Amino acid sequence: MKTVTVRELQKQIKSCLDAAQTHQVIITRHGKPAAVCIGVEGQDWETVLRSTDAAFWQLIQERRQQATLTRDELEAALGEPEGRTAAEG
Repeated sequence: MKTVTVRELQKQIKSCLDAAQTHQVIITRHGKPAAVCIGVEGQDWETVLRSTDAAFWQLIQERRQQATLTRDELEAALGEPEGRTAAEG
């Protein structure tokens, strides 16, 4: 992990972006953390947007708290699909 001040960041933006591709770069203001720079080169836009979306991660966390069903339990709850016989299973 690398730490830089806002002032240093202004002078060293390229080296900070390069460093962020392999580890987090903490940007400080007045000696306190203000931001984290994380490299995303090689990722598509949707992946970048989803990975930084707080609402998306809240949804994931809530879903993980819910009970899950096995496939057999789900199929039993839904019943046999139309047009499919037990032999086709």
